[in-house]
Order: sequence, then structure tokens, then C-alpha cells
Amino acid sequence: MSTRAPFEVAPKMRPLAPRRTGVVGVLEVGTSKIVCMIARLKPRDATSSLRRRTHSVDVLGIGHTSAHGIKGGTVIDMERAEHAIRRAVDAAERMAGAQIASVVVALAGGRLSSEHFTAEVDLPEPAVAEGDIRRVLDAASTFAIGEGRTILHALPVGYALDGVGGIGEPRGMLGRRLGVDLHVVTAEASAVRNLLLCIERCHLGVEAMVAAPYAAALSTLADDEAELGVTLIDFGAGTTTVAVVENGHCVHVDGIAIGGQHVTNDVARGLSTRLADAERLKSLHGGVMAMGADEREMLTVPGISDDHHDMPRAIAKARLVRIVRPRVEEIVELVRDRLIASGHAAGAGRRVVLTGGAAQLTGLAELVGKILGPQVRIGRPLGISKLPEAARGAPFAVATGLLVYPQVAGLEHFEARRRRLSQAEGSGYFSRVGHWLREAF
Repeated sequence: MSTRAPFEVAPKMRPLAPRRTGVVGVLEVGTSKIVCMIARLKPRDATSSLRRRTHSVDVLGIGHTSAHGIKGGTVIDMERAEHAIRRAVDAAERMAGAQIASVVVALAGGRLSSEHFTAEVDLPEPAVAEGDIRRVLDAASTFAIGEGRTILHALPVGYALDGVGGIGEPRGMLGRRLGVDLHVVTAEASAVRNLLLCIERCHLGVEAMVAAPYAAALSTLADDEAELGVTLIDFGAGTTTVAVVENGHCVHVDGIAIGGQHVTNDVARGLSTRLADAERLKSLHGGVMAMGADEREMLTVPGISDDHHDMPRAIAKARLVRIVRPRVEEIVELVRDRLIASGHAAGAGRRVVLTGGAAQLTGLAELVGKILGPQVRIGRPLGISKLPEAARGAPFAVATGLLVYPQVAGLEHFEARRRRLSQAEGSGYFSRVGHWLREAF
């Protein structure tokens, strides 16, 4: 374990004031696609649906392009990734008719993981005051993280008074000792630094980095789902990430470096065809549940080379299903095993929401239901207006969740860390980035 250093915290944004309108730019850098969205956030009154949201979200522009230089959600070729990001941002700016100087960024790679830290403080007065909550959060923020890890989120998930937990809002309550449970999400520092540097090379600032499954949960979960308990699984191309939400709080985040691209690779190998043709076959005809007609329905598989001897051939659709299903089963079983190891398996199967491009595979919800639990649905962005029809599905859950994030950024607690950073480095965004880059390079 290492003591904390300023560069261990990813850039964090100032919370959006409840009565303030603002324009926000977001960027999802995935293994298969890069998405940039620009939206206007306008204050609104709480409604019966999505009560936690303080602002409405109107999309002004969207740009998305094929990803290059990204593998497993991390940058592997800086120049190619930079060019792809520039194309997506340029398309969004053209559609919005406005330019952006900074973005909120999603992170799916870097081996996301969660830790919980608890702390208690004595109360000088019987009633809990604002200062007492600040003191207990500061006490919980004195944790150390593993070598080479970076903190993405520090989320208070519950308070306790005199050892009695389950308290959501302790202000004004009576007791002698106040405790807190702080959920800390971390990622590999190298993955965060390289993504930050790549975006900086595009002349964009980074307002905040958000764990991809947490972002997807923000955009797709209804309030009642979040209260009762739900597990969100984001099936990306290079990674599959998980967020467990209970009592309205994100309590666990995890990820594995296997995703839809691995299914495509299996199809390309199994059918001896190009990756682009394998992706098309998977997207148009792939599934994980065998149907009676699959043995009779025939698909055309193009040859892998341009040689006239390598002719297209016909296969039964059932053969494609037999290639796709084992890999998808492996991914879901790995997620199940990770949930069991984390201690969140009991609540994980109550309800499951699937997002990401690979969530569109035919029969995936039924397969996940057999392995994890019966209550499974495909998640789609909720409460996002002026979103193009093509972006209203599960593949855009993470990007739209980044548009919601500024409304909840204030829930995170980094004050103790920020005070030390301010004394040592100055608390501005550019001084933090400068320190990061000096430490990394």
C-alpha cells in the first residue's frame, strides 16, 4: 500500500448548481467506437420519474466514429486514437454549432475495482451538524490505495449513528458517534494518464473521469430500480464492466477485459472470414439462443482473401450461434463469479440491466437470466431529449450517462485531499494535469 499523492486522483469537476443552466461536452473512448456529445443542461422541477435529476438534458450535437488505437478500453496507439477523437469531437461541434473546451470522459479499461472505507467521529453536540458530516468524510478520506492505482470516485453510500447503520441523511439526528461508509472506485494509473494525455493532445481539458458502468447506470436506471437494488452490466467491445446499485447508491464497480470484440474474433476464426465480415454476421444474425429454424436458415460467409479460389460459402445460422454462445456464456459466468467474490451476488440477481453494443445480441437477456437471475432487461437512455433515433439504444448508455454526471458530481468527497493538493500544488485543473504529466512522463 502507498500513501496518497496528488496525481492519484483523476480530475474532478465542480458540481453543477441546481438553478444554473450549462453546456457540457462528453467523450466516450471505447474499443470499437468513440462518441462525443454536447448538451445543454437546464434546471427543472423534480417529477415522479427520475426524481434525483436536477436538470433536463437537451442534446445539441453528437459525433461518433470507429475507434482506432484503443484496445480493452485503454490507449495503445496515441496518434491513431488522437485522430479518431478529433473526428468525433469535430462532428459533434459541427452539429451543435458550438465549440467545447473540455469534456467529461468515461473510462472502461484500467481494471476498474472498488473498495469500501469506514470512519467514525465523536459528536461535540447531540444533533448532527454539517460540520460533523464534513469531519467524518474527511476522516474516511485518509485511506491509502494500492500502488499504481488512481481514484476515480469517492462516494458516501451510508451513515451510521452510534453503530446503527442504514442512515441516508444524518443531519439533525441525535447521537454520540457518527460513522460513514465511503465507496472508492479506482483504476490503473497508467490507463488513466495515457487517456488523459491523448485527450490533452486534442486541445481539450478533462473535467472529470467517470467509470463507464457508473455512467451507464446514471442514464438507464429508474429511481425505483436504484432503490430496490440492481446490477448493471455494460457489454462493450473490449471490456465488460459492472455496477451494483443499492438504496440509490453505487456500491460496487468491476470490469473484465473481455467483450464483444472477442466474440467477433471467435466468429472470424471459426468461419475463416475477415474481421469486418465477422462483425457484420454477428451484428445482423448473431445470437446466443438456438431456434428451431436455425439449422435451415443459411448465411453467406465471404472468403478471407481476394483469391478467386476463396469463394463465399453458405453455412447454417445454427453454426454461428454455436460459435457465439460459448464466449458470451464465459463472459456472463466470469461476471457472476466476480460478483460472488465481491459479496454482492445476493443482490445482483434481483434485477439486471444490460447496456453496451453487445447487449443487442439476440437472446442475451434470456441467457443472462439463466445464469444470474430472471429479472433482466435491456437498458436505454432515460430522460435525454433531442437524442437522435440511432443513439437511443443500449450502445449509447455510457455517453448519455456522462451528460447526467454533472448533476451528481457534488455527491463525491475529495475535500481533504483537495486541501493538501492546494497547499502543495494549487488546486486548479491545469496545475493538477501538470503534476500528473510530470509524474508520468
